[in-house]
Amino acid sequence: MQKVEIIATATFGLESVVAEEVKRLGYTDVKVENGKVMFWADISAIARANLWLRTADRVRVKIGEFRATTFDELFEQTKALPWADWIPLNGNFPVEGKSVKSTLFSISDCQAIVKKAVVESMKKVYKQEWFTEDGPLYKIEVALLKDIATLTIDTSGSGLHKRGYRERIGAAPLKETMAAALILLSRWKPDRVLIDPFCGSGTIPIEAALIGQNIAPGMNREFASESWPVIPKAAWREARAETHDLAQYDRKLEIVGTDIDEEVLKVARQNAIEAGVDEQIHFQRMAVSELRSKKKYGYIISNPPYGERLSERKEVEQLYRQMGQVFRALDTWSYYIITSDEQFETFFGKTASKKRKLYNGNIKIDYYQFFGPKPPRPKSEQVLQPSDTE
Repeated sequence: MQKVEIIATATFGLESVVAEEVKRLGYTDVKVENGKVMFWADISAIARANLWLRTADRVRVKIGEFRATTFDELFEQTKALPWADWIPLNGNFPVEGKSVKSTLFSISDCQAIVKKAVVESMKKVYKQEWFTEDGPLYKIEVALLKDIATLTIDTSGSGLHKRGYRERIGAAPLKETMAAALILLSRWKPDRVLIDPFCGSGTIPIEAALIGQNIAPGMNREFASESWPVIPKAAWREARAETHDLAQYDRKLEIVGTDIDEEVLKVARQNAIEAGVDEQIHFQRMAVSELRSKKKYGYIISNPPYGERLSERKEVEQLYRQMGQVFRALDTWSYYIITSDEQFETFFGKTASKKRKLYNGNIKIDYYQFFGPKPPRPKSEQVLQPSDTE
């Protein structure tokens, strides 16, 4: 089957997480750069990547890459690329663009030139002067970085964070892709309890349930490339069948989401129903000060208020102090917190085991990771020592 170069775009700081996901899908020819993970695979990987990648923003197919410092170079080299191999006669091919540290800085001009070059390229193949563009969508991107132009077509359509379950959202929502990344970075195991004490509309608990039951995040949505003639319908059928075969619906999970806002919890419960994981999550109205657990080991993963507005600062600082007191009582637990507050550790009263810089939208955040002790292995898994058999 035809090999293609695929680009999974990533939020800054999550490239290594996306790369790990790509490798888990069985693709080994992987290269990581800022904001993207590139890999070569057969064309069926477009379907599998869209269905399975939890932390990528989009899946793009690369059509070509070259150096361009003049509009003539951009036009001629774009025209030389095999657009008709991908875009059918009736394909709808709008062009978007971006330019960073490049001679060609006018994005609107670059878009117009690329559009004209693609049309000229397709005219040669289809022997037609005009295209209706009333068929499947092929959104082209021209991305210029330090005078290198990369031409891609978006295969996803809506961003991959749009799983299809979050029709209603609470205030300051966390993207589904970011929530999944926080869980994967924590190395949470499905046999351990997970609590989000600031769950809002339920994104972290729901993503944890999808991960715990190995449910593909794209299982219940559609993608732009599903209607592309170049990708065999069988490839999509087989990829979707794989998502059902590998889902572990019978695996029981212990996931709890709490919040002080009953209205937002109603949204969370409805979102969990839409995602098909409502039986795996217990949502409860509760202040963080009331958080307790009889479980010896567990995980807290949460996105508490940041206090971006000055009027909220004192309230948020007090909240962080309260979190420190409550979480310290769970001294054998691991907890993972994201916030933009650079003084979080001071208020929380403990230095993180590890800190990772990320971005929640345009807000720079840190992911504070506090590692608890590992639980003892079950006796059935313990290796007998010589003295045990004597």
